[in-house]
Amino acid sequence: MFVWSKLSASKWLDAWEDRFHGNPNFVLHVLKGGKSVRVEVFCATKTDAEAIAKQFGGSVRKLSTDWKKAVPVIPAPLKVRTSLLVTQAASAKDLKQLAKDHPGRDIISIPPEMAFGTGDHATTSTCLRLLVDIGKARGENWSCADLGTGSGLLAIAAKKLGAGDVFACDYDPFAVKVAERNFERNGTPGVETKELDILKWKPRKKYDVVLANIFSTVLIQAFPIIIKTLKPGGDIILSGILASQAWDVFTAAASHGLGFPEVVKKGKWVTARGGWMNDLTA
Repeated sequence: MFVWSKLSASKWLDAWEDRFHGNPNFVLHVLKGGKSVRVEVFCATKTDAEAIAKQFGGSVRKLSTDWKKAVPVIPAPLKVRTSLLVTQAASAKDLKQLAKDHPGRDIISIPPEMAFGTGDHATTSTCLRLLVDIGKARGENWSCADLGTGSGLLAIAAKKLGAGDVFACDYDPFAVKVAERNFERNGTPGVETKELDILKWKPRKKYDVVLANIFSTVLIQAFPIIIKTLKPGGDIILSGILASQAWDVFTAAASHGLGFPEVVKKGKWVTARGGWMNDLTA
């Protein structure tokens, strides 16, 4: 067993929590005085730990205790409206039992990995609920862009809910690889996937639905690009927004013609559904 660890300023605490949320081997310690935190991820192999160190710096050390016999606890699945069931279970046996126990729901399997988005975080679960509402209203063959896809969960959900053309991107190459594995795992291999920096992206297509579960600071900078991806009459879901930063995000969005009449606050996080202001007032 190996552990990756890194010291960080406490102002990045929320970012670390989001980055490794859903990974049961992630631990965050607030150090005395509250100005610093120590981030740790326990890994079965040295290769896994070194992969994190390559991305974020920090150090890797071997643990003397044998943790390999520990059995991970799979949390209860997340029910999304009456349409979806999101689970961290991955075995064929477990998935078959879930399908039997929850008839009528599409099962989405997202095992916990380093890529963010297993479904139980407030931002992701709220995005899913709003996406189900959009899917029911739109029916079949609408297009969707998932910006900052992480584990690929929202893109998979869009496919399950009737989307035809789906695009998913992330700046993190590891997240892209995880998302591609999850697309295959869940029977949605037709998703176009790219590694890119949204702030440097030049989109060439517009979509009926745009999903952007991204940190507030990036959202604000990215609005000039995001608006180029949304069709007239389109729906946009924003998340990853701390409640304390929501006003800044919505003010920036309004300056680019976007309005958000549906806002959901869950804990310290805010998720919003909206579209072009002209469409909302028509």
